[in-house]
Amino acid sequence: MSAAGNTTRTIVPDRLAHVVLRTRQFRPMLEWWANLLQAEVVFENGFIGFLTFDDEHHRVAIVQPADLDDPAGYPAGLDHIAFTYASLGDLVATYERLKGQGIDATWVVNHGPTLSLYYRDPDGNRAELQIDRFRTNEEATAFLRSSAFSRHPIGHRVDFDDLARRFHEGEDEATLTAYKYDHENA
Repeated sequence: MSAAGNTTRTIVPDRLAHVVLRTRQFRPMLEWWANLLQAEVVFENGFIGFLTFDDEHHRVAIVQPADLDDPAGYPAGLDHIAFTYASLGDLVATYERLKGQGIDATWVVNHGPTLSLYYRDPDGNRAELQIDRFRTNEEATAFLRSSAFSRHPIGHRVDFDDLARRFHEGEDEATLTAYKYDHENA
């Protein structure tokens, strides 16, 4: 609280969620990190793999984007660092604070396990600010192993301005964070 009596709560991430690495050597990198951390591979499709070793559904991901060798694409290395927020309200407030400062999300996506906002720092590094859609790690891991996730492992884009408006109007959070492919037929 400031001397003026301002009680506005500062919203900070609840925890560091995961790190994603880009590579030209998908299989060796996935195996190396799994061995190094004694981690379990919870999902893998030759393009992306998710590893966990604790109470998070994934702590490390390895990705081999198709444009990795394209001069206009991204080099091998860090893809992004993700931070989890405690609630949808905290994520909406953070989005609105940053937008008010002229800092716009470069990508907003519902990945399935998470609802995520991506930002670029002045050097071009990406940060993912997210909330978990599931209450437990077991639920999130089961989703990562589901056919819906297997068919759509990146997820779907989200209009976060619309989501924030609906959030402030009191719409149910489960509806706001629903995964577009949850009810897809096999």
